[in-house]
Amino acid sequence: MIRLNKYTRLAKDTMIFAIGTFSSKILVFVMMPVVTRALSTGNYGIVDLIVQTSNLLLPLVTIGITNSIIRFGLDKSYRKSDVFTTGVLAVIVGFLLLLCFSPLLRMIQSVGNYLLLLLIYVLMSSFRSLCSNYVRSKSYVKLYAVDGFLNTLMNCSLTLLFLLGFHWDITGYLLAIILPDFLSICFLVFSGDLLKDIRLRGLNLGTSFEMIRYAVPMIPTNVFWWVVATSDRYIIAFMLGEAANGLYAASQKVPTILMLVSTIFMDAWQVSAVKEHKQKDRAQFFSKIFNAFQGIMFLVSALLIPFSKVLTTILVGPDFYSSWQYIPFLVLAIAFCCLVNFTGSIYMVEKKSVATLVTTILGAVSNVVLNFILIPIFGAQGAAIATFISYFLVFVVRLIHTRRWIHIRINTLAFILNTVLLIVQAALMCMEVHLWILYEVLIVLLIIWLNLSAIAQSVQKIISRKKRRA
Repeated sequence: MIRLNKYTRLAKDTMIFAIGTFSSKILVFVMMPVVTRALSTGNYGIVDLIVQTSNLLLPLVTIGITNSIIRFGLDKSYRKSDVFTTGVLAVIVGFLLLLCFSPLLRMIQSVGNYLLLLLIYVLMSSFRSLCSNYVRSKSYVKLYAVDGFLNTLMNCSLTLLFLLGFHWDITGYLLAIILPDFLSICFLVFSGDLLKDIRLRGLNLGTSFEMIRYAVPMIPTNVFWWVVATSDRYIIAFMLGEAANGLYAASQKVPTILMLVSTIFMDAWQVSAVKEHKQKDRAQFFSKIFNAFQGIMFLVSALLIPFSKVLTTILVGPDFYSSWQYIPFLVLAIAFCCLVNFTGSIYMVEKKSVATLVTTILGAVSNVVLNFILIPIFGAQGAAIATFISYFLVFVVRLIHTRRWIHIRINTLAFILNTVLLIVQAALMCMEVHLWILYEVLIVLLIIWLNLSAIAQSVQKIISRKKRRA
């Protein structure tokens, strides 16, 4: 049996994830005009707050255990049944604790009216995250990809039915997320034969304690990442109103394209990173992959920014058109968020969850402070700028700090030029200066020139290995 080299295996896994993830996310973008036409800017803002509140509760309910599932599930020194059983028990205990404190959620404006749906949303999302991560840790990449596609297809179908057919408004939008998650859990459990991996008798408590010790620091970590990603929504809603928050939330759909590209890769990369972490040439491996990855992030960002208006017209309803103005800096923010996630994979490999927490706190604190400073000055645009600066700071700190374990070598000059060019590009787009289209084209060409070499070298690496094996 031929053993795939690490570059080829990473490319193969990425392609499988791409087939499932990309096709499913395309359906989400197709649904955006439907959702933004069916919901008013105010109601869309309320829905966004409910979803973001649920995202805040998820790491608390799961006790951060879903982060352990990938790391320990991929490690052959741990028994798979111990990993999955620990995850199931953690989610059950966490949700029971949430029920005890659920009356406090009624105090949150707009969210309290949908408390029951919010609780079911959190429960279904927690178990789906647990099952999908466990399936990925067992290297069932095809099953993981198929589930992603089916889940999104069901979500889109029910969104059409509940919003356009039944006109259930906010309730319909939430049910269209909850029901597919439930069906996804059933699909993964039976297709992946996960029930046999739930074994209370003979559970290795040592593994459970080790997983929890790794996971606990990830609880505040996920909370602080939530602060970085979504605190601006609450501050905008408080300072500028729910309609303004609805516009800002809609603007984040275009940068999601960049996150999609990153997610497809990161799903496969986490598997490779853990499998290769004991190899002697891991620093070279991480460096080559990172340089290609950052090149792709910069290239996609440079191509997205000039099309902010066009993509907004296609993806959202007319009432949300003005949201295009927040896209350029949000694209920049998401680009660095993706780079932050890559450096975070080093912490995952080394089981340094405390370091993940400390660097995330830096991002959260800087984000909140900058939001309160910049939103009164620049409006919702200030939130986009604050998010970018926060992610940039965390990336720089992590890049320097992780060198004690894996020294990622980058072309510093090229990196600085890429960053400056993207900032200039975003500013020119937002201000719509005279001949801005010409300037945008020139910047795109420069960024292509700066990054094409690193990407081409990685592709050549994979091709040459395939030829050599043939």
